Amino acid sequence: MKVISKWMGTVLLALPTLLITNAMAQEPNKPTLEDLIPGGETYRIIEDLYGLQWWGDTCIKPGIDSLLAVNPRNGKETLLVTREKINRILERGKLGKLSHLRQVSLPWANTSQVLINLPGSYVVYDWKADKITSKREVPKKGINRDYHTTSGNVAYTIQNNLFVNGIAVTNEPDGIVCGQSVHRNEFGISKGTYWSPAGNLLAFYRMDESSVTRYPLVDITTRVGKLNNVRYPMAGMTSHKVTVGIYNPETQKTIYLNAGDPTDRYFTNLSWAPDARSLYLIELNRDQNHARLCQYSAETGELMATLFEETHPKYVEPQHPIVFLPWDSNKFIYQSQRDGFNHLYLYDTNGKLIKQLTEGKWLVNDLLGFNTQRKEVVFNAIDALGSANFAVNVNSGKRSLPFSINTTTEGMHTGLLSASGAYIIDRYSSPTVPRNIDIIDTKTFKSINLLRAQNPFEGFTMPSIETGTIKAADGVTNLYYRLIKPADFDPSKKYPAIIYVYGGPHAQMINSGWMNAARGWDIYMANKGYIMFTLDNRGSSNRGLEFENATFRQLGIEEGKDQVKGVEFLKSQPYIDGNRIGVHGWSFGGHMTTALMLRYPEIFKVGVAGGPVIDWGYYEVMYGERYMDTPQSNPKGYKQCNLNNLAGNLKGHLLIIHDDHDDTCVPQHTLSFMKACVDARTYPDLFIYPTHKHNVKGRDRVHLHEKITRYFEDYL
Repeated sequence: MKVISKWMGTVLLALPTLLITNAMAQEPNKPTLEDLIPGGETYRIIEDLYGLQWWGDTCIKPGIDSLLAVNPRNGKETLLVTREKINRILERGKLGKLSHLRQVSLPWANTSQVLINLPGSYVVYDWKADKITSKREVPKKGINRDYHTTSGNVAYTIQNNLFVNGIAVTNEPDGIVCGQSVHRNEFGISKGTYWSPAGNLLAFYRMDESSVTRYPLVDITTRVGKLNNVRYPMAGMTSHKVTVGIYNPETQKTIYLNAGDPTDRYFTNLSWAPDARSLYLIELNRDQNHARLCQYSAETGELMATLFEETHPKYVEPQHPIVFLPWDSNKFIYQSQRDGFNHLYLYDTNGKLIKQLTEGKWLVNDLLGFNTQRKEVVFNAIDALGSANFAVNVNSGKRSLPFSINTTTEGMHTGLLSASGAYIIDRYSSPTVPRNIDIIDTKTFKSINLLRAQNPFEGFTMPSIETGTIKAADGVTNLYYRLIKPADFDPSKKYPAIIYVYGGPHAQMINSGWMNAARGWDIYMANKGYIMFTLDNRGSSNRGLEFENATFRQLGIEEGKDQVKGVEFLKSQPYIDGNRIGVHGWSFGGHMTTALMLRYPEIFKVGVAGGPVIDWGYYEVMYGERYMDTPQSNPKGYKQCNLNNLAGNLKGHLLIIHDDHDDTCVPQHTLSFMKACVDARTYPDLFIYPTHKHNVKGRDRVHLHEKITRYFEDYL
């Protein structure tokens, strides 16, 4: 076992001026759930600067009442326009008014124009001329709005159909959805419309889900419950069929890509060629082990070329569209995990690999942009617990030092690059730094500070947090853990321990950001006298492909073995009461919690599982089949991972919490488990949150964590 870092978050209270005795000593001021949980009345929000953006190479700092320009060379601030001035014009045009300026953007460098996103329109306002220069109306019921700043064209959806500039692009019946995200937001898909560089053509998704099974959810807000059917393709069952259209606002005509039968295929990562004469996308088979980068004609929809293909014996997961070099329209950047870690590859438009731009046992997390003058690609990278912003020269392949070298390279960094790439807005946090925002010169690394956030828990007594590593169940792989001890920790005492677990793909519970990514509830429970422990097992994110796909076709099995190694580590500590081990998690973590309670009943005394996957056969096609294949091709794996089959193993106290409108992990998981437990004569507890989806939000989130707390208090 290796301890990586340790810090004490206790903030000492100022001594009162009057003398007090030990008997009269003030009780520690510990934060409550209302302080720690989003939705709490006194929730402690970390200071931030909302709406920071670039206006060319000038930083824009929107506030409540003013829009400020920040000179990145010296930090000097200049007032551009006030909210009062903008509202005067908006109210004159009966367009409403702004409550703050954080919804204002400046997409046009070297102009005095701002874009204002209003409920019923997009407005372009010139603050020097003090007038509205253009307006594009959008129905208030229009959603998925997509405004192009060059052409002024706007796309949006109403119900299941797509509109552009007030004209209906599609007129599809129920069961066919246009202009919205498809494939259940997998493969990096977060939207359904894609404007060409000049904004004169619009690529969009058309999803036929008429053959997908309807899953019934019940709306209880009416006097008689109302049926709310959602299309939910379960693993191994019929999935939706997606095609890609291209609409021309000038001719008002649409063509569809001639990609062949869309059955059991995924289309993702759409990207326009710089001249908009072709559209690139990645096609993926249903087994998700064979991807092709394809180029289609934007005029005819015909396939022009298959540039290259990528395969893997387990799965390929394309998540990023290709990005063309701004100085060479014949070359583009492609992201791939083909060497085991996500890296940048330079290709030409003939599909020839020119070079691998980044390499190493770390991951490219985000491509931030380019410095055209220096021929650099700027990106954010993650290495185990930390992240930083870098540049790599396309010609030489030389990688820069992290841009934050003159401030700090530890912790978690994200970046927003200026238009030329000369400057970057660097957002940073560390275990003891809640948030720091700098403007950094990407050549000299000189920085100007915009914000040093105060500790939101100043004056509170906080627990101590430490991180370290243990070996996985394979005896080789290092796993990172986070351990939180009460502020008044006494090594001579015995403490109960609670493991907070997620454990699934696309998530990392421990990093070197603020409080090592500890959740508010973890802090609360530590202050109540529990040791809080979290372990990122094999199968979780940011450790490379081999680390993640070690769980292929057997979700929850290897992860559970690693979590047991975490328990063994806990029990080796003299201050842990090994008979009082609890576990809690949500979603994949709900699956892990339930699985640990059933597979290791002699270890875990109490568990609280939220929104759990019980049977992977009930989970959706895209995510489920990537990691488990289909029930037809992997019957042994699905049977082994079906927790209904283990219901008779329950010995401790297990609370299942589910939302009645969960359309991600449908309530059938929990209901089927309750039936299995009835049949097996075991006795879990159940709590339902009506009207919520896959998690509990708003004020009810405090109630949720109070419910979880009480369960552990009662039984652990």
